[in-house]
Amino acid sequence: MYLEKDDERVLAGEFGETRQKMMEILVALGGVYEAEKLVPIASAQVSGASYKTIGKWGLAWLQSLDTRVAVPTVLNPIGMPQEGWQEFGIGEEFAGHQAEVVEAYRRLGIKLECTCTPYYLRITEYGEHLAWSESSAVAYANSVLGARTNREGGPSALAAAIIGKTPYYGLHIVANRRPQVVVEVEGGEGLHADHWGGIGHVAGKKVGNRIPIFTGIRPARDNLKALGAAMAATGAVALFHVDKITPEARVFSFDTDSLDRVTVTADEVEDLFVETEVEAVAVGCPHCSPDELREIADLLRGKKTTKPFYIFAARGVATANPDLVAAIEKSGARVIPDTCMVVSPRMDEFGSIMVDSGKALAYVPGMCGALARIGTRKECVEVATS
Repeated sequence: MYLEKDDERVLAGEFGETRQKMMEILVALGGVYEAEKLVPIASAQVSGASYKTIGKWGLAWLQSLDTRVAVPTVLNPIGMPQEGWQEFGIGEEFAGHQAEVVEAYRRLGIKLECTCTPYYLRITEYGEHLAWSESSAVAYANSVLGARTNREGGPSALAAAIIGKTPYYGLHIVANRRPQVVVEVEGGEGLHADHWGGIGHVAGKKVGNRIPIFTGIRPARDNLKALGAAMAATGAVALFHVDKITPEARVFSFDTDSLDRVTVTADEVEDLFVETEVEAVAVGCPHCSPDELREIADLLRGKKTTKPFYIFAARGVATANPDLVAAIEKSGARVIPDTCMVVSPRMDEFGSIMVDSGKALAYVPGMCGALARIGTRKECVEVATS
């Protein structure tokens, strides 16, 4: 892999041991994927931010690093809200370790906006190269924004953030972004908006790691978010196209007649929506948009919760919409920033959780050890207030 002279100096250790280690990670990654060079990135998003997932050894590694990031960088959700963690039911021991993780990242110059929806921070644009690691964020950046990123691991995303570059392979290359399989959705435009996570849950299993192009549907941006997040969780989808909707589906010409075709049937989606008793309700996986907070506030108007009801959102989104947060919390529900239902130990305390997300339906059983039930957002509110 070709390195510029300054990159060679970093690799030789002239800019410190930490930067040398980070360059070694990138060079090794580039070697595995036969990248011809490194490409500058506009931003990075680093996973491995919750103490629940990285533990003491991950924390020790972070604390050993001595440098600062070279590009705007944010974190994936951590294991608790940075403020008010006591009210969220987080124990002091975990909170202490989580605070150490946050401090380690702060020393590296990383913005402590801990979210799986960094695109709401407007840190990327069409065509920019990124090094993002959260699966749903990668799918959204590639598919909805037309930015370019591979699905990075936590260490490789951090290495790219510190160096300011990433190996040029995979989805950074335009020729590799063309669709590989056509997905037809039975019922298409007639499906309820809150079923998009279910469609993605089914579609991800069918397409695996291929790049799908959907036909006959017209999802809005929040629908695209739900669709991509679920496919990234049940498959390994980092980029998808929707005919006449997503930017690259409108820019490039695709010959779909020669591609494999799969169908997502209405029955397959409906079969996911099974009624069962739950102990808690959680929405916001990925983190809620302002429009989704508005919808939840409207649905909760005049109601009171009878079960724990958590709504997860980026701190920046919650702070920018205080009236919506107040309206939601008037019901007894809680808007929780910085963390999410799958990386917080708080959610491990429930045996069954209702969600509105195909991604959460896939992750909650393994990450929280809980039975997961999926419903529409309206159904989630009804269960939380019945």
